Amino acid sequence: MKQGLIFAIIVCAVGASLRAQELIPSRQNRLLQDSILVETFDPVVISATRTKRQLSSLPFPTQLIDKQEIGAIHSMRLTDLLNEQTGLVTVSDFGGGQGIQMQGLDSQYTLILVNGLPLVGRSAGTLDLSRISVGNIRQVEIVKGASSSLYGNEALGGVINIITDTPLKGTHGSLNYRGGSNNTHDLSAQLSLKKDKHSFQAYANHFQSDGYDLTDSDETQTVEPFDKTTANLDWSYNYSEQTTILVNTRLYRQRQDYTASALLKGASRIDEWNGMLKIDHTTNNQWTSSLEWYTTRYFAQEYLNESTGALFYDSDFDQLFSRPELRTTYTPSDKTTVVAGAGLTYQRLERTDFLGTPEFYSPYAYVQYDRMISDKINVIAGARFDQHNEYASQFSPKLALRYMLSPKTSVKGSVGYGFKTPDFRQLYFDFTNATAGYTVLGYNAVATRLPELDALGQLLSITVPLSEFDSPLKPERSIAFNLGADFKPFRGLKIETNLFRNDINNLIDTRVIAKKTNGQNVFSYYNVRRVYTYGTELNMSYKINAQLKFSAGYQLLYAKDKAAEKVFANGEVFARINPSSPSFRLQTDDYLGLLNRSRHTANAKLFYRWERYKLDANIRGTYRSSFGLFDTNGNTYLDQYDALVSGFSVWDFALNKTIAKGYTLGFGLDNLFDFTDPTNLTNVPGRLIYGTLSINL
Repeated sequence: MKQGLIFAIIVCAVGASLRAQELIPSRQNRLLQDSILVETFDPVVISATRTKRQLSSLPFPTQLIDKQEIGAIHSMRLTDLLNEQTGLVTVSDFGGGQGIQMQGLDSQYTLILVNGLPLVGRSAGTLDLSRISVGNIRQVEIVKGASSSLYGNEALGGVINIITDTPLKGTHGSLNYRGGSNNTHDLSAQLSLKKDKHSFQAYANHFQSDGYDLTDSDETQTVEPFDKTTANLDWSYNYSEQTTILVNTRLYRQRQDYTASALLKGASRIDEWNGMLKIDHTTNNQWTSSLEWYTTRYFAQEYLNESTGALFYDSDFDQLFSRPELRTTYTPSDKTTVVAGAGLTYQRLERTDFLGTPEFYSPYAYVQYDRMISDKINVIAGARFDQHNEYASQFSPKLALRYMLSPKTSVKGSVGYGFKTPDFRQLYFDFTNATAGYTVLGYNAVATRLPELDALGQLLSITVPLSEFDSPLKPERSIAFNLGADFKPFRGLKIETNLFRNDINNLIDTRVIAKKTNGQNVFSYYNVRRVYTYGTELNMSYKINAQLKFSAGYQLLYAKDKAAEKVFANGEVFARINPSSPSFRLQTDDYLGLLNRSRHTANAKLFYRWERYKLDANIRGTYRSSFGLFDTNGNTYLDQYDALVSGFSVWDFALNKTIAKGYTLGFGLDNLFDFTDPTNLTNVPGRLIYGTLSINL
């Protein structure tokens, strides 16, 4: 009731303000408009086209989170920011990593970039975004829909690009601290220098916490104590008026101990480094080019010991990624831009329970044509070709169009092809659970390991012939459609709508390929499922006056498996109300779709600035409707008779006060109404109370 009341008050306040503005006499209205801080600067993004483009002019759905909002809401990690954006939902994998679900697609289908460079370390398919500090982020760019025409693998669902700060002229420094509940401390410092031909920037962040426990009845904590350290160094040198050299390094270190259980104790560590060398050259007003070499390594290790000191579990994950790329931009006129590039990606993974040390090689080339056909029509056409040493070559086209109906209204649409290659785990996994006794084999490991298991007398029968593993496992493919419109009915108000659909073929799933003599199964991977997601997104922002701004977003989502729809339509699925009741046949409408998808998600944000007191405050809320995490009635599908996670909302409040030039104090409450669901949502802690201090020199 309290949560609903707050939301109703916000909506009513905005509605009253809109009505009041209509009733103001024309002269007074002009005076009011004169006092409004008009946003004449249209943010520039680079992720959508790999060129600088104004956000409002793009022909496909793109969102931007700027530095001002990041600072105002006191975010500590990237997941804090993304979870408040329309169409994005933070989800946890089985290992506790937090990824982002976009337009109903799993987090493994979203490419994560830092300054256009990909991060690695997807041990279970999810890239844990909680390892990314936000203290030096200038903006976050979110491109929705298949983006493989520019970025290739993993961009099947979209791209999130984190853009970090660049040095300003002179010497500048900042210090930011946040401390609060659970003995949490987040400290970051930044120093930049730009003089003559050189610029330098250093950033460091340390984040530590005692974790939290949502269930008092067991021995273990929900999240164990941890500490995370990030360091960035950037240097650039203007070799000449035409040529600039850039060097960037990033280091990340995470340590976590598992000490809460009396039976098992252990620890985990993560070490990551990134290095980039880039040379930018401008030949003339029409031609620019970049030569870039990027390398990153991600190493993770964890272990658990029994109370006797004997090793219970040990795991290593060591991934190396390297990529040289040459990119050229040709601008024959102010209405036409052509971007072309070519490169080679190399990956190697050493991991516990793997067959050998697999290596991937993938040369690629892409081109994009961006043309303003007239003052009202913009067309972007692009394509990319990827070759690979383990799977078939991929051709990824994309076409987008934007048409300005009037100065206040425009429509846009795009269609694109996306793909995701089988990952190392799906190809080379060789794991046997020591306790339960089941085995999981990667697709490429089957031909070698299955005969070995049979020769050892561990197999009762082989249910899938080895001949089915002769051809390579196919990449997952998608076709993404987006159709939207932008409206600016009057000054300060902006409304964006978008209809989307994603059709995925060759979805990789698991199946039983053999029966073991111990009664367990041997599993492997194969291409079988066809799924789709579709829905609509609505974003609204209204700058009521120079002090007050309101924004809100909503997504309606349907995400289903085509094979599941077929068996429901054929009347082949049954359910029980309880274990003792008779089973009954389910209807087509009983099928709810894919797991961990909410039909409705929404967000609302209200920002207010008291200039006289140099004080600003904001309240933000996110809502997620009910969803299913498991099939609880045993028919392998999610239906309306399964136990669902109830819908919930989380509200956050933040306050900032400038006490002197360059000095700001802050206070905040995250999860204002102390919502928790220990059984289903371990990534939502209880209420968090904190304070902040920011110093900018």
